[in-house]
Amino acid sequence: MRIDVVTLFPAMVDAPLSESIVGRARSSGLLDLGFSNPRDFSEDRHKTVDDKPYGGGTGMVLMAEPVYKALKKVKKKGSFVILLTPKGRKFDQAMALELAKKKRLIFICGHYEGIDERVNDLADLELSLGDYVLTGGEPAAVAVIDAVTRLLPGVLKKEDATVDETFSMGLLEAPHYTRPRVWRKKKVPEALLSGNHKLISRWRHNSARALTGKKRPDLLSAQMNADEKTL
Repeated sequence: MRIDVVTLFPAMVDAPLSESIVGRARSSGLLDLGFSNPRDFSEDRHKTVDDKPYGGGTGMVLMAEPVYKALKKVKKKGSFVILLTPKGRKFDQAMALELAKKKRLIFICGHYEGIDERVNDLADLELSLGDYVLTGGEPAAVAVIDAVTRLLPGVLKKEDATVDETFSMGLLEAPHYTRPRVWRKKKVPEALLSGNHKLISRWRHNSARALTGKKRPDLLSAQMNADEKTL
């Protein structure tokens, strides 16, 4: 997969995505990550890319033209353009799975007070991490790219590693345990020590539902409603 990020601060995205699983995906060629900086397309010697908002207000707004030119440089046929904004559709695992099917992604990162609204028409999708405001789109880009990359074929050593993860089936993931069997008087559930795969599977499913009901009842209610619609 090829991913380009339109950003004023490439290092904010490049550095965290150079480590661990995503870093290995880049080294092996499974992910090709590039950057395009609007400042390189500024029209004055000061490399100006922002200006005061019309109508007044605090902060500065990124101008449309430098962002447009930075996007134009990396956009190819088949590119899917994503504008990261708190006004967008909320990102979730289902969306990560959909984006992982694309061949080319481009993320546009806003900064300061945001980007001139007229840039929105350049995007195929407006995406948000949640109902809060970040310094810019860069941290959001890191999160989305990480979530998408680990779903690409060959990135994880075990092909089924993402099947039973949190949110994959609409539930939180069942609890995990490792050695020792007893830690500070707390024991590993007997079902996980049984060697009985059906029993282990049943325990994990029941535990996932119980955990979801306790910590994220909204997810459990959504799944129950979905199940009712399929009956």
